Amino acid sequence: MRLKIQNQFFGEFLKKIAFSQLKRFFFLSSLLYFGVYFLNNFGQISFNLNFEEDGNSFLLSFLFCILSIYLNAFAWKNIVLWFGKIKPKNNLISFYVLTNILKYVPGGIWHFFERFNFIKNISNPQLAFYSTLIEPFFMLCASFLLSSIGIIFSPFYLLLVLPIVFLNRKLIYLVLIRLESFKGKAANAFKLKNTSYQLEQRIQLTSFFPLRAFLFEIGFLFSKFIGFLICFNIVNSGTKTDILFLFVIFCLSWSIGLIVPTAPGGVGVFEACFLFLVGRNIPHNIIIVSLIYFRLISTSADLLMSFPFLFKKLLKRI
Repeated sequence: MRLKIQNQFFGEFLKKIAFSQLKRFFFLSSLLYFGVYFLNNFGQISFNLNFEEDGNSFLLSFLFCILSIYLNAFAWKNIVLWFGKIKPKNNLISFYVLTNILKYVPGGIWHFFERFNFIKNISNPQLAFYSTLIEPFFMLCASFLLSSIGIIFSPFYLLLVLPIVFLNRKLIYLVLIRLESFKGKAANAFKLKNTSYQLEQRIQLTSFFPLRAFLFEIGFLFSKFIGFLICFNIVNSGTKTDILFLFVIFCLSWSIGLIVPTAPGGVGVFEACFLFLVGRNIPHNIIIVSLIYFRLISTSADLLMSFPFLFKKLLKRI
């Protein structure tokens, strides 16, 4: 009885916490943190570009960012297919790529709305809702798994493997039930009927583990990191750097940027976390310039791939 009262008290306490305000505060604090480091290192920061020497490297980084978009799209497609066999009228890959730019719109959730409506039209609302919201969890699991390579730095990183345990047919329903807490708030936004039903009746998982989707998410992170690494090597002038350490920091920072939806595309949060986690192991002026180059290149890749979608939206408004 006492334990039940404690759980009720804890539940009421969580409801009173303004998580949206906390996320907004974290986002603004991250921007401020990055801005302070930028100003402190302003005298050492140089954006002198030599396109004759570095043009091919920038292009290669851009191509890897485009590759990462398509790998993420293939991961999403396989998540949808894992949740239930459907016969899509259109190409899931192209639709994902076209709507990817919407993650930069303030709020960072509008790409979910577009994908939810698309899947709802070719399947059922429940499959659309859960397959749309679960994709970031797949990405988070892949990022944490890759970050766990850092066990050579500290055994603590081994704990990051735990989320992947839930990516199987028996335990994934526990994750989906947790998503039910979002359903009440999302019901009106997604125009989803908030009725009770059994998940197993509307979602038919096609295999025990979503191996294809997970491997594509891993490929996505590797491709993103290579794009960043190319930018880093352009800026870095001979300083020896542990690539494995850089990779672990990249994955952890990407994960934190992913779970803060207030940050459009993780802007500011990813960069601030990267600076914080890297500490004094790498000169901050090198990291700052590398992060700025990478952000510009990755955003440009998203914008280029999504241009037809944006152009179509613009014509509708005209």
